[in-house]
Amino acid sequence: MTEASSKKCPVVLMTRIRLARNLSDTPFPGWAKTPQRKDVLETCLPAVASLSQMKRGITAEVEELSDLEKQILVERHLISRELSSSPEKAGVVISKDQSVSVMINEEDHLWIQVIKSGYRFKQAWNSVTGVDTALEDELDYAFSSQIGFLTACPTNVGTGMRASAMMHLPALVISNQMEKVVRAVNQLGIAVRGLFGEGSDASGSIFQISNQTTLGESEQEIIKRLSSVLRTIIDQEMNAREKILEKDPNKLFDKIGRAYGILQNSHLLTSSECMNLASLVRFGVDLEMFPEKTRNVVDRMFIECQPGHIQHHAGKAIDSDERDAFRSQYLRDQFESINKPVFTIQENRPQEKQPEVERPEEPKE
Repeated sequence: MTEASSKKCPVVLMTRIRLARNLSDTPFPGWAKTPQRKDVLETCLPAVASLSQMKRGITAEVEELSDLEKQILVERHLISRELSSSPEKAGVVISKDQSVSVMINEEDHLWIQVIKSGYRFKQAWNSVTGVDTALEDELDYAFSSQIGFLTACPTNVGTGMRASAMMHLPALVISNQMEKVVRAVNQLGIAVRGLFGEGSDASGSIFQISNQTTLGESEQEIIKRLSSVLRTIIDQEMNAREKILEKDPNKLFDKIGRAYGILQNSHLLTSSECMNLASLVRFGVDLEMFPEKTRNVVDRMFIECQPGHIQHHAGKAIDSDERDAFRSQYLRDQFESINKPVFTIQENRPQEKQPEVERPEEPKE
């Protein structure tokens, strides 16, 4: 998400596909004893690191990473919170461009993940299946001809695939429609979570939308069904934007103007406040109140205002009060050169082009 999302579909910040895989005749990590977890790590870590896609990347055992390093990787969505707190014998391999990460001994032996900025399921699928196929040549996967890939969690059995999109939905939040949307998509077997997945809040009006089940559907069918739901959510977001602009544009202009002013002048900001203010400025970019180049700054801030990144920029561990002060200074510097918003309603109507439902190539047997 540190890359600016495609202007073609500004609602979708990034797309992600994750595959869960396990080694045959080996206990799942949650049931494995330490020697068994060690064997899995020693088998998988070099196998993943040797792939062409991971050359010149980062290879590490989790226990070798500092708390700050783990926190930064979580904030960049490169490892899960659970892996970061794994007690022993877990690892990760991350590609040089950070678009591919493979977690070892998380809930399953392998979590193969690809992240792409914008709405790019086809590219994400092609990338993740390339890594998966290469690993399958080196490792003996736990697979049943009747039900598919075997996983620790029953909801992942089958394809073992979780596809998700990170969506920016400020108009649905402002108009109090998000709860209704969540209830509707849950009935379709689609999960809605916060920025950092299950149990996290939706700061910055950012939601993670993903499939809940993987059994009984092919990878193509899962992506097609999820894409259909995403298009519906995009329609609802754009309709909500139109209604806000028609009903009370000054109220929206006031929110965006205040957000801009606070980001340029504040001296204490929490990460949650930063997310919500940056969200409003990004909304303003979508409505052409700010230059398009502002999107790059805002999208970076969604990640760089997080506690781990703030401490990294500070060059040392600092407490929450010091982080709030440093964060506000960092944001003042970032927003210093951004011109004030232009509040003209005529040219600010959102013109959202719907993403086509992408169809990934058939997975190889």
